[in-house]
Amino acid sequence: MTLKSYFEEKKGFGVLSTADGEGRVNAAVYSRPHVLEEGTVAFIMWDRLTHSNLQSNPNAVFLFREDGAGYKGKRLYLTKTHEEEESELLHALRRKSSSPEKDAKMSKFLVFFQVYKELPLIGPGGDV
Repeated sequence: MTLKSYFEEKKGFGVLSTADGEGRVNAAVYSRPHVLEEGTVAFIMWDRLTHSNLQSNPNAVFLFREDGAGYKGKRLYLTKTHEEEESELLHALRRKSSSPEKDAKMSKFLVFFQVYKELPLIGPGGDV
């Protein structure tokens, strides 16, 4: 199954983990990534800690747990390639909108990543 079909079919809970240039880590809840082509994903994010961390350290991990019993899901190891602020593509990809007041006050970014490793949620996968 391709990443695109996987994330179109599966519902679940995701966490995007980043670290700043000094190695201070952060984890934040994120929805499923937008899979643009195999090996490239994007997330829409506000200008908060996760986005700030990616300015000094382009590496991240996305952990996704599928809805249902057990521990099925994926871990995606990512490297940021580029980003767009308030772009047409960002607005076209949005799955839902937040409050109009919040949208008007905070910039949104579409951040693109190369997937360099994909592992199951749990189980062997070797060193990264």
